[in-house]
Amino acid sequence: MSKRFKAAVIGGSGYGGAELIRRLLLHPDVELVRVASVDFVGEPLSSAHPNLEGASDLRFEGIAPAEAAKGMDVVLLGLPHKVSAQKMPELMATGARVVDLSGDFRLRRVASYERFYGAKHPCPDKLDGTFVYGLPELHREAIRKARYVASPGCFATTIELGLLPLAKAGWLEGPVETVGITGSSGSGVVPSAGTHHPVRAVNLRTYKPLDHQHIPEIEETLASAGARGTTIRFVPVSAPLSRGIFATSFARIAESVTAENVHARFAEAYEKEPFVRVPKKRLPEVAAVSGTNFAEVGVQCGPVEDGKRLVACFSVTDNLIKGGAGQAIQSMNLMLGLDERLSLEDPGGWP
Repeated sequence: MSKRFKAAVIGGSGYGGAELIRRLLLHPDVELVRVASVDFVGEPLSSAHPNLEGASDLRFEGIAPAEAAKGMDVVLLGLPHKVSAQKMPELMATGARVVDLSGDFRLRRVASYERFYGAKHPCPDKLDGTFVYGLPELHREAIRKARYVASPGCFATTIELGLLPLAKAGWLEGPVETVGITGSSGSGVVPSAGTHHPVRAVNLRTYKPLDHQHIPEIEETLASAGARGTTIRFVPVSAPLSRGIFATSFARIAESVTAENVHARFAEAYEKEPFVRVPKKRLPEVAAVSGTNFAEVGVQCGPVEDGKRLVACFSVTDNLIKGGAGQAIQSMNLMLGLDERLSLEDPGGWP
């Protein structure tokens, strides 16, 4: 029995590509037709992704993005930042829907892109709302109607989910300090000094402190959700994990907002969300979501100082799934009018 929709993955040889392919091969309504890549051309998918041995007869194709998109209902684009933007006009001309996993279309301000990505944007006119920011917990209805979605970054997704209940309630104002701890797979498949196992496995180190490219993305998203004058002071930390992000964000809210108000707001914000959990008897932990499209969030209220209540927001994701490929599939499902949970509901293992 043929499936209803056809999809292509472009840039499918990396870790994110592996998750896109895996989820699409499991999908009941979307057929993965082709996988394009500049690496492993002509080789089976298992050459890059050993877990896919025997799962598919597809091979990596060394074809241009526009050719890969021909005849497709949707394209999942896993190209690097800066490369994605260069290819986008020709992709859009094919008529296929596009979910872009790069950072090239997440921001609305051209100056922010040039500042944090270090390049001129090749098609700045597409930052005017052509792309919907693909965070279903905030933009679900817009994603349903979208032809082009910019899927959020892994740190951004995790931090935003931890702070959205405060922003939507109108309680988030002023600076927020965040520390985000991440696994090595977020650095991509190509080895580097920072991801080399003998160093990474026994180490904690920061990188891009207060200067990470997800900062403007988070600030724009929180502002659209109701935050006022919120700036993110973000320090990322690389950890001896393969997968996972643990973010701790410190915010200050009006002292009139009680701890009971805050906990109730978090529970209400996510009670109907299929992929965000608020644990009742523990705080979020990475092992509980690793290998899944689920996120966990939690909150702890502290003392009142100078008329403000300190709030610590905790959030965790698997950076490759809810922070990457899984969220892209979730948006794809919404764009195609499908149940957003399709191919994403597995709860993962423990530990």
